[in-house]
Amino acid sequence: MLNNLNLPSVLSIAGTDPSGGAGIQADIKAISATGSYAASVITVLVAQNTQRVRAIQEIPLAFIQQQMDAVFTDLQFAAVKLGMLYKQDIIELVTQNLKKYQPPLIVLDPVMTTQSGDVLLKPNTINTLMRLFPLVTLITPNIPEAEILLNKKISNRKEMEAAAINLAETHQTSVLLKGGHLTSSDSPDIFYNPGQAKVICFDSPRIDTPHTHGTGCTLSSAIASYLAQGYTLHDSIRKAKAYLQQAIAAGKNLKIGKGSGPVHHFYYLKKVNHAI
Repeated sequence: MLNNLNLPSVLSIAGTDPSGGAGIQADIKAISATGSYAASVITVLVAQNTQRVRAIQEIPLAFIQQQMDAVFTDLQFAAVKLGMLYKQDIIELVTQNLKKYQPPLIVLDPVMTTQSGDVLLKPNTINTLMRLFPLVTLITPNIPEAEILLNKKISNRKEMEAAAINLAETHQTSVLLKGGHLTSSDSPDIFYNPGQAKVICFDSPRIDTPHTHGTGCTLSSAIASYLAQGYTLHDSIRKAKAYLQQAIAAGKNLKIGKGSGPVHHFYYLKKVNHAI
């Protein structure tokens, strides 16, 4: 699907992770590793590592806008990935720019908390965030995020399916509800497209590892990357999940940081280097 003479560009609009495992750093790695060109607009500066978030530094809205104008007026984006938007003013600014520049495909990862429980989205901004949903191609909440969005507990696959349908039909956007927080032996992700009205389950065997820092950022960015290359939404999700599965497996024995370490975004380069 990818034409090497015209490398598709994907823009990540998100917050930072200086430890490199999540946030916009993970987005850039995942987009690059899956064959697209990564550009970025930083919404907020986050001092975090594999253990916890230490501090959050807001960026002036005017500077976020300057970043938007700089990249949108220069690069032609085949897809946009949205990550940490943090507060109402930023969400509204991003919404205005999406309407203005009209990128063809948008993947939204509704980042709300970290694995350690640190808050990455101010609680009073949930309704503002949901008003953005009808503008995007796909949202990729995990179970805790979906529970917040729906104000309802989700504890099994059947409830995941009902939640995905509810979110998709309410907001008229496709939903990939990630099941990594379930305790089952597999990790089911539920996909529902309101246009097709069909529930599809992407099952993956659960890998026993604590090193899953940034998996949500990585998956949503890989989906955006494959969409930018012309794959269908279904195939983009399938390919992104296969990529993430291998990245998690390759990162299982990595010793990076003192907490929940990152996945190995460029796991395949070791094979390439050996071949050289």
